[in-house]
Amino acid sequence: MNNKWTRFFCAQRRMMQEGFFLFFSILFVAHTTYGDVSYSFPEEMKRGSVIGNIAKDLGLNVNRLSSRKARIDTEGNRKRYCDINLNTGELTVAERIDREGLCGKKASCVLNQELVLENPLELRRISLLVQDINDNNPFFGKGVIDMEISESAVKGKRFLLEEANDADIGQHSVQSYSIQDNEYFHLSVQSNSLGEKYAEIILNKELDREQQKDLTLILTAVDGGTPPRSGTVAIHVTVLDANDNAPVFSQAVYKVSLPENSPLDTVVVTVSATDADEGQNGDVTYEFSHVMEGFKQLFYLDRKTGVISIKGPVDFEEETTFNLRIIAKDGSGLTSYSNVIISISDINDNSPILIVKSLNSPIPENALPGTEVGIINVQDRDSENNGQVRCSIQQNVPFKLVPSIKNYYSLVTTGELDRELLSDYNITIAATDEGSPPLSSTKNIHLTVADVNDNPPAFQEQSYRAHVQENNKPGSSICSVSATDPDWRQNGTVVYSLLSSDVTGAQVDNGSPPLSSNVTVSVFITDENDNSPQILYPSPEGNSFMTEMVPKAAQARSLVSKVIAVDADSGQNAWLSYHIIKATDPGLFTIGIHSGEIRTQRDISESDSMKQNLIVSVRDNGQPSLSATCALYLLISDNLAEVPELKDMSRDESSSKLTFYLIIALVSVSTFFLTFIIIILAVRFCRRRKPRLLFDGAVAIPSAYLPPNYAEVEGAGTLRSTYNYDAYLTTGSRTSDFKFVRSYNEGTLTVEGAGTLRSTYNYDAYLTTGSRTSDFKFVRSYNEGTLTADLTLKNTQSSVDDLEGLDAEMSDSFQVGLNNSVFHR
Repeated sequence: MNNKWTRFFCAQRRMMQEGFFLFFSILFVAHTTYGDVSYSFPEEMKRGSVIGNIAKDLGLNVNRLSSRKARIDTEGNRKRYCDINLNTGELTVAERIDREGLCGKKASCVLNQELVLENPLELRRISLLVQDINDNNPFFGKGVIDMEISESAVKGKRFLLEEANDADIGQHSVQSYSIQDNEYFHLSVQSNSLGEKYAEIILNKELDREQQKDLTLILTAVDGGTPPRSGTVAIHVTVLDANDNAPVFSQAVYKVSLPENSPLDTVVVTVSATDADEGQNGDVTYEFSHVMEGFKQLFYLDRKTGVISIKGPVDFEEETTFNLRIIAKDGSGLTSYSNVIISISDINDNSPILIVKSLNSPIPENALPGTEVGIINVQDRDSENNGQVRCSIQQNVPFKLVPSIKNYYSLVTTGELDRELLSDYNITIAATDEGSPPLSSTKNIHLTVADVNDNPPAFQEQSYRAHVQENNKPGSSICSVSATDPDWRQNGTVVYSLLSSDVTGAQVDNGSPPLSSNVTVSVFITDENDNSPQILYPSPEGNSFMTEMVPKAAQARSLVSKVIAVDADSGQNAWLSYHIIKATDPGLFTIGIHSGEIRTQRDISESDSMKQNLIVSVRDNGQPSLSATCALYLLISDNLAEVPELKDMSRDESSSKLTFYLIIALVSVSTFFLTFIIIILAVRFCRRRKPRLLFDGAVAIPSAYLPPNYAEVEGAGTLRSTYNYDAYLTTGSRTSDFKFVRSYNEGTLTVEGAGTLRSTYNYDAYLTTGSRTSDFKFVRSYNEGTLTADLTLKNTQSSVDDLEGLDAEMSDSFQVGLNNSVFHR
């Protein structure tokens, strides 16, 4: 017997070894279908074992696995059973893989994993086919099988034995049974409708209770592994009197459908078996036969009634089908078997799960529409419609969800972002399945917008005006400019710089690249009365003096001399007034307060002193007023012969110098007298040809006394040509008064009789005649210093020429329209 078993096991071992090598020769063959890849490998491989090179099999660039964030995600499994080596692209074992624990008796054990890559988003399905290895021994549910056989049993009667269970499948499951040699029974191995092996013993020799009331047989179950594994059980046969019938089930297979999450104690199915025997031999009891321990925790079998009820929670997502093997046994130990197949139906008991797989935050505000900022995965463990999920964004935000691969969504931008308007987004994504009733869940995502230097600095004013008093101290504040930049941190830090007016560059912010804006600051320097009047004529240099002659026949209002003075200041500070502060004869001469013209107040008489001394003070209009003085010496005489010695006029000089100065004075007076005679003759001749002029002076002041940028204005004195002035003149007499003069540098000016007018225009003044004073009858503006076309001067053409000549000479014209009067130089 021992030799027989040795030969049997040797033959089995050779067959199993050949099958084992054939199996492992195809074990690691991978194939791809439509971008997916499948691997077949044995269970119980060590952690870190290489399953295959997925990068090579999928044609991926190994060097880009890290940058594309390659990772393995699970599909409906709670554990990740494999990892990817980012350096080599190899797929390795991450967790212990026990095929029996994962798939039980299922013929095919497939684990679905997913390879996820980003930039761009790519999803590859990985199917892991876990191959069974022969790592489980066949075993019987009991250590001893008790059988009671009636001694009346006839030769050839069959007795079904309890099956041996092997957690392995296929060739590694139980393939054969053997029983030790004995004279009463031999073994018969059969297959049921599910392909499972079971054994029966056949009676070879009738039993005789009186000879042997019991016997023990050893039953061995052997699987098909290489090497094979086996398990044994003892069969204890008790010889009884006549129990001729075994129980019979009403159905060979019971099939039932059960909703998941059914309440405890819910009746699933009732199995029923009958025995034709009577009494104890006909009493049938029920029990589980070779059912996994986990199933026994979920279902309860009533031993007496055969009712199967729910004992624990049944979850479709954990197990969809339960196969329960039920044994029916009568009182004498005769048995029969039936299978109960319980199919679990799905109900919508799982809410969708939203998983953020990738999120790029912060997002630059200049990101283009359509930029992918995140990858969202949605999972629902339910099946069919209960597992179909719709995703949407709840708020009105510039983002949308774009379906990508399978149950993945890309979160992309739909419009331009502006950090200055909104810098943070709290996005709520809702997922709702199509179950009845539907279940939903939400996921909040916080996104921030990164600043980009897209805003130039902005000044608070379009332009700035500043007024600065001249002679101010260095370092004094002129004005303050302020610019703001809504960008963040460095991009919003504003740096100021001064640029010359002819440079096209501007201030910049501190961003990269920098942005800029500019503003014009107009600085107006306000004049300060810091310059005293400067007398140009008579010359104040040294101790020299100038003597002018006045004809004895001079009538009232005759021009006898003129004081010329200028002031380096501007505006009101440069407006000068002339005053006689001391005179030999106070009632004989008067001076034009603004013109500096010295005229006679009355006709010259014989009683008037020949020598007239005048001290003239020139004051400006500043606050406080500054002044200067000069002395004029006048001789009332018609010829040089009448001129007395000049020693009184130079009493401070020595006698030697007096003689020298007298000679110079006599020559000068003689020359002046001859010139004066010529001028008198010429004036009288001209009076016969044209209307009388406004005044007929006896003294001609040379233009050499006038400095640059100054002009001599008839009746108004010496004025700077960079300002505009209004002159109000009278008509109807030989002389005219300069009634009022005012500069209008500050934007407005006061016109006598017409109020305050803007100085950005020139005005025409139409004056009345017949009196010393004139009324301002009408004011009319004309732009840019030109005379209006309808202005009529009712005088001779020569008078108009004189007016136009004055307009051409000065940089800022003195434009006065006169009715029946002229402006004469």
